[in-house]
Amino acid sequence: MINTMSDYALNKKDAEAIIYMDAEGNITRLSRDSFSSEEEFLYWKTWSDANYHAIENGNHLYSNHTLSLHLLPERAYAVPSVATLFEAAQEQGMQQLCTQNYLYQMRAVLTETQYRRLCLYYISGLTVRDIAHRETVSFQCVHRSIQGAQKKLSKYIKKVGDNTP
Repeated sequence: MINTMSDYALNKKDAEAIIYMDAEGNITRLSRDSFSSEEEFLYWKTWSDANYHAIENGNHLYSNHTLSLHLLPERAYAVPSVATLFEAAQEQGMQQLCTQNYLYQMRAVLTETQYRRLCLYYISGLTVRDIAHRETVSFQCVHRSIQGAQKKLSKYIKKVGDNTP
């Protein structure tokens, strides 16, 4: 995007004068009459055009490769603390341990077939028909096996209690 009020844009727009902006933002226009000859004016006009163009390119090089954080929501550039990351890793580790513990307890309570079918149904997301087809048994056989496993687990949880950490 071109800044129409930049030195480069103002100077380029007016072919009959050299335009510059002072430190206070005041615009000064040096016309052909301000120079002793036409050649001197053309020399300084060409030089100012080239100089302003180089400065403008430098500004674009910077602005085209930067991103203002003011336009982004805070969470986009927020970095979590080491303590937060450590706590999250600990929590994830605890969850994995709990999951392993539950699977170990399930395996101790259920038969091998019930455990396998329950895992296929709940963890792998297979339907009862898919499991029956895979094991070449009837739909009712798999259905009863899963129901029996659920009943066993329910009784086990009532007996032992849910010891979730």
